[in-house]
Amino acid sequence: MRGTVGFALFTAVLFIGLHPTQAHADDFKASASEVLFTRYVGPLFRESCLGCHGNDPEKFKGALDMRSLEALTKGGDSGDPALVAGKPEQSPLYLAATRQSDEWSEMPPKQSQKLSEEQLKWLHDWIASGAAWPDEKRRQAIEAHYQEKWSVQDGVTIQTSGGQDADWTGRKYDPAGLWAYRPIQKVAVEGDRNPVDVLIDQAMPKGLGVAPRADRRTLIRRVTYDLIGLPPTPKEVEAFVDDARPNAEAFAAVVDRLLASPHYGERMAQHWLDVTRYADSSGFSNDYERGNAWRYRDYVVRAFNDDKPYDRFVREQIAGDEIAPNDSESIIATGFLRMGPWELTGMEVPKIARQRFLDDVTNSVGETFLGHALQCARCHDHKFDPVPTRDYYAIQAVFATTQLVERRAAFLEAENKSGFEEQRYLAQTKQAYQATLTELDGVMLDNAQAWFRDKGLSPEAWDKALAKTKAPPGKRFAAVRSAMRRAGVKESDYPPKLVGFKPEQYGAERVARKGLQRLAWTMERYQPYALSVYNGRTKEVKSIASPQRIPNDRLKVGELERTAILTGGDPFSPDQPVSPGVLSVAAGKAQTPIPEEIEGRREVFAGWVASAENPLTARVMVNRIWLWHFGEAIAGNPNNFGSTGKRPTHPRLMDYLAATFVENGWSVKAMHRLILTSDTYCRSSRHPDTAVLRELDPEGTRYAAFKPRRLSAEELRDSMLAISGELNPAIGGIPCRPQINPEIALQPRQVMGTIAAAWTPNPKPEQRHRRSLYALKLRGLKNPALEVFNAPAPDFSCERRNVSTVTPQVFSLFNGQDTYDRALALAARAVKETKSDREAIERCFRLALSRAPTPEETGAFLSHWKAIEAALPEKGPRADLPPTEIVRKDVDEFTGEPMTFVERLFSNEDFVPDLQPADVDRRTRALRDLCHVLLNTNEFIYVY
Repeated sequence: MRGTVGFALFTAVLFIGLHPTQAHADDFKASASEVLFTRYVGPLFRESCLGCHGNDPEKFKGALDMRSLEALTKGGDSGDPALVAGKPEQSPLYLAATRQSDEWSEMPPKQSQKLSEEQLKWLHDWIASGAAWPDEKRRQAIEAHYQEKWSVQDGVTIQTSGGQDADWTGRKYDPAGLWAYRPIQKVAVEGDRNPVDVLIDQAMPKGLGVAPRADRRTLIRRVTYDLIGLPPTPKEVEAFVDDARPNAEAFAAVVDRLLASPHYGERMAQHWLDVTRYADSSGFSNDYERGNAWRYRDYVVRAFNDDKPYDRFVREQIAGDEIAPNDSESIIATGFLRMGPWELTGMEVPKIARQRFLDDVTNSVGETFLGHALQCARCHDHKFDPVPTRDYYAIQAVFATTQLVERRAAFLEAENKSGFEEQRYLAQTKQAYQATLTELDGVMLDNAQAWFRDKGLSPEAWDKALAKTKAPPGKRFAAVRSAMRRAGVKESDYPPKLVGFKPEQYGAERVARKGLQRLAWTMERYQPYALSVYNGRTKEVKSIASPQRIPNDRLKVGELERTAILTGGDPFSPDQPVSPGVLSVAAGKAQTPIPEEIEGRREVFAGWVASAENPLTARVMVNRIWLWHFGEAIAGNPNNFGSTGKRPTHPRLMDYLAATFVENGWSVKAMHRLILTSDTYCRSSRHPDTAVLRELDPEGTRYAAFKPRRLSAEELRDSMLAISGELNPAIGGIPCRPQINPEIALQPRQVMGTIAAAWTPNPKPEQRHRRSLYALKLRGLKNPALEVFNAPAPDFSCERRNVSTVTPQVFSLFNGQDTYDRALALAARAVKETKSDREAIERCFRLALSRAPTPEETGAFLSHWKAIEAALPEKGPRADLPPTEIVRKDVDEFTGEPMTFVERLFSNEDFVPDLQPADVDRRTRALRDLCHVLLNTNEFIYVY
């Protein structure tokens, strides 16, 4: 590698071209050393070295400055030059990088960050060729000259070198990993069969037969859960079973009925909100509630129910406020951009918080719509995919003028506004906090008098200011201090804030003050505002302690952010400036330039994302839809269509679906119909030859049989409520609060510098028994009954839910209070709706399992029912009501002393419990045991 002939050849090639694989002759002259530095060594220094030797002049490691050739030649603490031009083997910089010298420390110090052989070659040859360090103007000239150099790999055009619009390392990519960037090719499918079946059968391993069609009871249960997330009713099951039409025709009618159900949108929204990380709070230490996030959740439900074209759905979520700035629906849609965890407090650096949002939204757009985790390119060109760092920051530049706001958006007629009356409980809490502050305000006024006497000062100035103030109770002390300040009284002559407080009073003041601050966010839930964004300059804000509004001077005041590549992703180390752009490998031939102005960037970008010419967007969505129905995606990582993601098992099928999706006007419902009416979807989960199936399709990706799946956490809870008759089927609205484990509900939780409010369930059963989609989702407080069944945390996009089988699930389902309560309600329903024990048992089976019991099951249930009834006492117990107040313990942050305070739980004062054992007879309580068994069977918990 270091031979004279090899180096001379490499130098000659570089002198006439950019890279050995792209040699060309022209009139532009740049030395090999200049090109090496511009294209390779300079970016390498920025990526691997300047974090310790360039960003902070006062903290250079080893006093070595690597920002210039002069500084490198000067060296660091050792006194020796770090670089000797023309002599890499005598240059400490090169020796440290090769990790072959006992004299020089290994650089970079972490083993995981050591330079590759290719990078060492760049460094060696740059030094050997004279260590040229062209200035910025010269580097730009070199970049500009080599702009528009392209290569084609396996049908994919990739920019391998470029001037101002790309910054590439020239690496090669595995052609097999470039499948997602190829233009979508729709294969011709002949005949009258469903194209899904044709393409699946073409890829079926030779010798592998397929399972027969599932029976009608199995099919209607399967498709009902898939499309609405609830079990079919006994009437719906029997109607389908008795339908005299051919199987395909009868089943297609069921699919159409379910697609028209308002609950369809709820089921699809659950999938989509997993991907977008929906939550009703902000996360981190300031996990305050996002009171109006529910409007975005309901927007998603409406979009799926209305079969909103997917390309429009995409555009609205990225740029709805730009597309239709006066339309509430469009403003609400941009809540997507706000779904990530975020905070800005006085305890952190605003620029870092701002960069965290920009990184988050860039990556979220990439994962959700493009199937790319773009953050892999935040600090350096992507190691495995053709995604350069410049592309990452070009997409980030699209959002550089996007600001966070709670934006006025009038309530829509379609929005469910019931339940707003519950804000009276928050009003009671607010009054309690205000009463505390008023009381403490009086204490401060009294203490002020004592303070004057102790200081030997005349209290007349204080009395005079107090007599003149018109401030309301609770704010008089602060008003008097302000009046004295305005009157020119020396600061040393008026009492300090919180004068004379005891530790308990310090704590009480903090709890009340921070509590009012927290309530300001929660109360937004009932106001016509949406979690949204606006375009404008970035104002200097050191903390955000209340909901934000669009400023009148948004285009004039603040920093007009200029996006640049950040060295190591550090917002304080900007390097090369970057203009708004798109993912270059998928840019297409005709791309409308994204404006540099403050407004309009996101609309143009969204148009590119949602373009039929974009090879990623349609593929990503049909892949998700396939996953939602089969439990396996065609491309196994829906958020990662790059080389490190699983490649498509059926690429021809994926492209056929993607092309058809666009041809059908981006209709999600049409895609459901195509997939669900296929024989592939309707196959039984019981294969006739399991040995052959295991041998020829060990991973279940050939679809010779349907793969059973366990119900999701939300489906389990919702199903129990549905069959017990307790489910409130209302669509949309403010979040509900189900009962959860009391230890979790009442545990102390820090938020906004104080203890967050306890979780209090809705007072009435019909309020708390809504679908799980509508349950209040706090990042800092998870429902353990959902969490144990793999409900994902909302901090990261969930492309596909994990399905674990662990012991705590048994305890939760078999011993959990929720299961007991639902079993009792199911038993009471069955007794009420039937006239005999046999009928009651059959009713329970049909509700829970969509079938009648066998004679053996009926006999066993009857026998057990009588035995349990005989053993039970005449009267059943009644559960304790939730507490109306709890004593909190904390440590005051000002004094460091322990303190206690009482939290009133006002909504618990009106709590109405669910059906209790004391409310029903012994016969019903005995039947509960049998219902409890049904709710713990695999047949109830799984879809086959």
